[in-house]
Amino acid sequence: MSRIELLVAILAGIVQGIVEWLPVSSQGNLALFLTVVGTDPGVAVQLALFMQVGTTLSAATYYRAEIAAAVRAVPSWRPDAAYDGANAIPSYIVVATAMTGLVGIPLYVFAVDLAGRLTGGVFIAAIGVLLVLTGVLQLVSESVSMGIRDAPTLSDSVLVGAVQGVAILPGISRSGVTTSALLFRSYDPPAAFRLSFLLSIPASLGAAALTMAGAGGLPGIEPVPALAALGVSAVVGYLTIDALMRIVDRVPFWLVCFGLGGLAIVGGGVVAVVV
Repeated sequence: MSRIELLVAILAGIVQGIVEWLPVSSQGNLALFLTVVGTDPGVAVQLALFMQVGTTLSAATYYRAEIAAAVRAVPSWRPDAAYDGANAIPSYIVVATAMTGLVGIPLYVFAVDLAGRLTGGVFIAAIGVLLVLTGVLQLVSESVSMGIRDAPTLSDSVLVGAVQGVAILPGISRSGVTTSALLFRSYDPPAAFRLSFLLSIPASLGAAALTMAGAGGLPGIEPVPALAALGVSAVVGYLTIDALMRIVDRVPFWLVCFGLGGLAIVGGGVVAVVV
């Protein structure tokens, strides 16, 4: 392990810890960063998925009270009252996670194979296009949100789980598309972010396990840099969640998507020309 590898791991942890919770693609931006510093695009996609373990720890810590309440409700869960009262959150997480797997696993195989076929510049530009599309979705969802609901239903679970599965593609923001879907379903922003962040926990763990299984271990990174990156992302991620929940009604995140996406398209074009 060199100092450069450790520095890159720490910087990757900072990037992951911040952008995982913004409606911009943490996977896309982290894969973009790793590609720029010389990582193979296919490995960059796998590393970006694996790095979500650190921010999963952030979410689990931040929402520990709600997770504990959901666990306590499991013994009393009944199919005929799956979305009543305390049963709503466990049902939402289970159904949405199942939908994420059904949609996301085939797309994961496609994304890794495609990333391995693209040159660095084309890969970066492709991420930029998807970031811009995320920004459009976020902008539209903010304009139609009614803000009148806070408890998930079966329809919400299926819809949000499916769009979260699509977010396994690099450049599609997991938090952006799931939050947008909930805003479309008339949740207010704080409730939409909370439900999105809770759903990220099993999804991120599943994505990391899928990545390690496909790579036969840690994907292209030694244990020490991996632990450093995960630790940094966990700490930075917790601080970012806390800050985000304080300002969630004030910042137009779709502007961030447009800005980053535009830069990525231009930057990817430049890289492609140079290479």
